[in-house]
Amino acid sequence: MATFLYRLGRLAFRRRWRVALVWAAVLAAVGLGAMNSSGTADEEFSMSGIESQQAFDLLEERFPGTTGSGADVRVVFVAPGGEKVTATENKAAVEAAVAELGEGSQVASAVNPFEEGAVSEDGSTAYTTVTYKVGAVDLTDASRTQLQEALDHAQKSGLTVEAGGTALEDTGGPGGTAEMIGVAIAAVVLLVTFGSLAAAGLPLLTAIVGVSMAAILALSTALGLSSTTGTLAMMLGLAVGIDYALFVVSRYREERAKGRAPQEATALATGTAGSAVVFAGLTVVIALAGLSVVGIPMLTKMGLAAAGAIVVGVLIALTLVPALLGFWPDAVLARKDRRARRAGRTTEETPRKDNGGTRWARFVLRRPLPVLLLGVVGLGALAVPMTDLQLGMPGDEAKSTSTTERRAYDALAEGFGPGFNGPLTVVVDAKGAAEPKAAADTISQEIGDTRGVVSVSPAQFNEAGDTAVFSVVPATAPTDERTEDLVTSIRGERPDLESATGATFDVTGTTAMNIDISDKVQSALVPYLVLVVGLAVVLLLVVFRSLLVPLKAALGFLLSVLAALGAVVVVFQQGHGAELLGVETTGPIMSLTPIFLVGIVFGLAMDYEVFLVSRMREAYVHGESAAQAVTSGFRHSARVVVAAALIMIAVFAGFIGESDSMIKMIGFGLASAVLFDAFVVRMAIVPAVLALLGDKAWWLPTWLDRILPGVDVEGEALNRPAEPSAVPAEKEVAPA
Repeated sequence: MATFLYRLGRLAFRRRWRVALVWAAVLAAVGLGAMNSSGTADEEFSMSGIESQQAFDLLEERFPGTTGSGADVRVVFVAPGGEKVTATENKAAVEAAVAELGEGSQVASAVNPFEEGAVSEDGSTAYTTVTYKVGAVDLTDASRTQLQEALDHAQKSGLTVEAGGTALEDTGGPGGTAEMIGVAIAAVVLLVTFGSLAAAGLPLLTAIVGVSMAAILALSTALGLSSTTGTLAMMLGLAVGIDYALFVVSRYREERAKGRAPQEATALATGTAGSAVVFAGLTVVIALAGLSVVGIPMLTKMGLAAAGAIVVGVLIALTLVPALLGFWPDAVLARKDRRARRAGRTTEETPRKDNGGTRWARFVLRRPLPVLLLGVVGLGALAVPMTDLQLGMPGDEAKSTSTTERRAYDALAEGFGPGFNGPLTVVVDAKGAAEPKAAADTISQEIGDTRGVVSVSPAQFNEAGDTAVFSVVPATAPTDERTEDLVTSIRGERPDLESATGATFDVTGTTAMNIDISDKVQSALVPYLVLVVGLAVVLLLVVFRSLLVPLKAALGFLLSVLAALGAVVVVFQQGHGAELLGVETTGPIMSLTPIFLVGIVFGLAMDYEVFLVSRMREAYVHGESAAQAVTSGFRHSARVVVAAALIMIAVFAGFIGESDSMIKMIGFGLASAVLFDAFVVRMAIVPAVLALLGDKAWWLPTWLDRILPGVDVEGEALNRPAEPSAVPAEKEVAPA
């Protein structure tokens, strides 16, 4: 692989104009696609094999046309203090608002709350549901404007008017504030690391090209990607795009410092650092693509979109970065290197033996056991809260109180009870019952008598008269654990009711669907974690040709990911420090967050493992002792790994400011995971373990060595004497 990438880097350097034009054409094509894109898709949570999905499918089959995908908005009217919405003036204002809400050309219906009984018992609150003929993505600007104007007119009447629903969802795609914060911090880190504006700018430029929002928007219509999916792809693409380019540019500078010509240095950097980039990118892609095995369409799309962003980042690091180095071969060098080359001298600029990485490695080597114990105990303590992990799918209650959706949710909960925001839908299949209506009535009555149920709506039958549906309002909020217990209790009554009536039933609705998805994701988390750890051991066994190094890496990954999940639980579930991150409401962790974090953190952990330990193995293979190899690895890689980690932390932390609660959680979780993995696991635990193991760390049975495929990540096949150029750098640029 190293030889192939060496040739690829040399070709990209020599044909730099063609490479640049190809990437420019690709960027232009996706830009045009974005301009013609109608926007991001609606997010759908569905999963085969769970009861709530089966009930929903039965509804679609027996009640055709009643489960349409049209957008909706629920508008809540609250009378001023002490008044009732049924008062003459207030009632007239509500009816006028409903009439205006129903005037839109895309509106299918707007329900009068006084005719439908949508008024609270104390008369203080009423609501109307406006249904549209099209989904949220297809709502025109005119329809959105008309909706907002109707709400504004209603507020002027003196009523408190709030709204929530899919019609209010922002379908314009991710914004750019978080990304700009991450890029700005990354630029500072790169500038400090390289000491050159050009060297700092090149990784940023290529990363921005790779995560161009145009590509995400261009694919959104065809692939049905949501804005959340696009934001996650951007987050990962930006972080790994900068890091992968950083590794290639850093190795290029190292090769130039040895006196190699620009073309040869570029080819060697692509063959060595590029090999590590390919391996690291492959591990991330496999882990993210593996999310499809869980069986949630949204999670599959998120994984594949993020994997696509990683692939683009790898391709840019292997082609566009070498091409840009061909345009500016000396600009990315340190200032003292450029001065030396202008003077016609070639200088070996190997890092000083007493650089920060060397000093830290020697510190750990002198006291490996205390460092190891401190790191393991610290991360273990952070991981303890993970045992209290509760999964759910927070809705409007998790949004900021500054949003109208959150205020509408609170108003409905206050006026109609906390369970009103998450009613359960019971679908009765009475085909096997002798008297379907009597069977449905019996089931409805028994469920209504269940503890924790506030009310049950009258059963409605389909035209065939063999299927009924009714709503159940719990006494507790949708994300309350007692609501989950209620769903379990209702389903537990099924065997007795089925034998008594001859009919069966399923429980569905948004609340039940979220509970079922959370349960299935939680049950899939441990098997997926085992799969990912097993994959890590196998891949690292091939790369490092060692038994203990892969085991150490896998255990380190487990520590970092569990500590990150523990930190997420502490902040977003238990609420410690939540206000500092702008989290106003705490509760269950979003179902998809932990398993998505596991997939991403696995890939990022392998990044640092490969880039750091591969240099140690290279030194050990060349005759250095085990301890000296650790020091050599830190001498060459510590500074770059630290810079890469800081960049990733900055990019991920920038997304904590997003309003989307899932993006906020994942941003915080990833920033925490990179912090733990890079600075505690890879920079402390790894050298401590290698120091304790000594030569045993690199042991591999002879029989296993023979059957393992050869993967030349360190670029051993490319090791050759330096070929210093005989002329100054500005005269030795290879022809285009």
